[in-house]
Amino acid sequence: QVQMVESGGGSVQAGGSLKLSCAASRLPYVTCMGWFRQALGKEREGVALIFTGSPTTYVADSVKGRFSISQDNGGNTLYLQMNSLKPEDSAMYYCAAARYRSACTMAAIGTRSEYQGQGTQVTVSL
Repeated sequence: QVQMVESGGGSVQAGGSLKLSCAASRLPYVTCMGWFRQALGKEREGVALIFTGSPTTYVADSVKGRFSISQDNGGNTLYLQMNSLKPEDSAMYYCAAARYRSACTMAAIGTRSEYQGQGTQVTVSL
């Protein structure tokens, strides 16, 4: 059974940093892994993507220059480094993995990925 477990969330003041981790186990081959978030009462929003076998990463415009995605050499742990956090970054953050390229977009990673974690809460206060 595939497991994806996020950690590293918490409460931080605006301008602070957090690093989220996602430990994946029993994951079959996937085309991409990524992070999405969902704030209370809002739709899921793709935050960052990384494609298997590619060093290229993608981040949403809303977090560009502040967030970065990476993974360990084995590809089993995914990270999201979040700097210069803003109150509007407050949300539940989820890691995800998708087998098909059609799910590997900012718009789709949160809704069409086959594998998702349970989430970790990030709260940013002024």
